[in-house]
Amino acid sequence: MTLPVNGAERGFTPYDIGRTPATACRIDQRFSYCLYVPSRLVENPAGGRILAAVHGTDRGNQALRDLFIPYAEATGSIILAPLFPCGIGEPQERDNYKYIEYQGIRFDHLLLDMVAEVAARYGVDAGRFDLFGFSGGAHFAHRFLYLHPGRLRAVSVGAPGSPTLLDTGRLWWLGVADMEQRFGVPLDLDAMRKVRVHLAVGSDDTDTWEITHTPGSRHWMEGANDAGATRVERLHTLAANLTDNGIDVQLDILDGFRHSRDALVGAAIAFLNGLAAEGGGDVST
Repeated sequence: MTLPVNGAERGFTPYDIGRTPATACRIDQRFSYCLYVPSRLVENPAGGRILAAVHGTDRGNQALRDLFIPYAEATGSIILAPLFPCGIGEPQERDNYKYIEYQGIRFDHLLLDMVAEVAARYGVDAGRFDLFGFSGGAHFAHRFLYLHPGRLRAVSVGAPGSPTLLDTGRLWWLGVADMEQRFGVPLDLDAMRKVRVHLAVGSDDTDTWEITHTPGSRHWMEGANDAGATRVERLHTLAANLTDNGIDVQLDILDGFRHSRDALVGAAIAFLNGLAAEGGGDVST
């Protein structure tokens, strides 16, 4: 079909609506994304919003996208689910995107380009979008918040294993002392205070095998385990740190759940629906 989008004629096929196929990112085709696009948004993009949903270490981006379909249909949102494959740069490397930069690849820039590409294609506003991350994707999501708060309306951070604190006395990734030197972006707490922040973890998410850093391991730094032993303890530490810096945080501890992607998506949707009920969710208004 051919539908008018923001005054321009754009051709859309059934592959461009609903669940879309994997599409290579234009700035680096090693990386891709898939979408869910509600048909009513294609017909009328005014007010459309993008929600970027970032996978965990298992790279299940299509399954993650599908969990947000009811939310997309209810709100007219496009769900954008990137795929950051394992093995980029070296065999079996699994953590590349979690810490934002890897061997010169800036994963925050990749996401921003995907958002711009999708917004231009479908005629929606990409000035500020929503971001969800599960597990490894939650690593990425809260660090993306530090670097690009002006691009976010809301961020939902689901069970990160190794949080970065707003600590100007510690180097990245534990803190933000060298964030500007490393990434070329100064810390902007005022902009961060305008973003609605959701942190969630299962109450029984207590396995430590994957998140305990040891000397000699890839991401070891002195103090790497100081935030707590489990994801639950570490998320409490992150919540307290953000709150101490004047950031509005909603912390959900999901009773009886372990490391459950589906439960955390449900909590994120409830959080986002709450923002909609408030009238948009910008804490500056």
